[in-house]
Amino acid sequence: MISWILFLSLLGFLPLVTPTCPSPCQCSANIVNCMSGKLTKSSLPASFSPSTQTIFLNNNLLTSIPSGLLDNLQSLQVAYLWGNPWECDCDILYLRSWLQWQQNRTLYRNVVCASPEHLQGRIIAYLSEDELISTCQYWYCSIALISQICLFLFILLQAVLLLFIILFLHRFQRIANVARQTTKEIHQHVDTWAPLSENAHDID
Repeated sequence: MISWILFLSLLGFLPLVTPTCPSPCQCSANIVNCMSGKLTKSSLPASFSPSTQTIFLNNNLLTSIPSGLLDNLQSLQVAYLWGNPWECDCDILYLRSWLQWQQNRTLYRNVVCASPEHLQGRIIAYLSEDELISTCQYWYCSIALISQICLFLFILLQAVLLLFIILFLHRFQRIANVARQTTKEIHQHVDTWAPLSENAHDID
């Protein structure tokens, strides 16, 4: 059975278990070349071969790297990351952490922030966590503001619905009172006409 599987694999009927080169990169041996491909974070390959030793990601349009992208590359020796417009905010925390785990940080002295302005030109590997988290505060403030606005609108909607229910019940009670009064008056008229009808029969 095993010999048949190997035979079909050789003929191309079954895929061989060999890592493919991610598009639009070029691969040779244990090198993955993705340089100058106008790659962004969204168009970056989702994974690389675990045997990759060198990756060229320089001269692209990367502002950050997806979390975990480089974690499984146990054989990776160097990643060329310069020449990208790195945006040093919350999304750069993973790359900063990965760079700090590298034994030779001097290889990454040219991996610097392009924005925000107060961090422009700073080496990402040497940024403090507080500096990066401080750039995210406006997101937290925006989220908090949006949450407060939504809560206010929700409370306002509840107040309007409660007012509508109160008005509806008040109107319903007024209609019920009118109907009750009308029924009472009808009964009174019936009681008034009953003796008159009996007297009329007696006269006849």
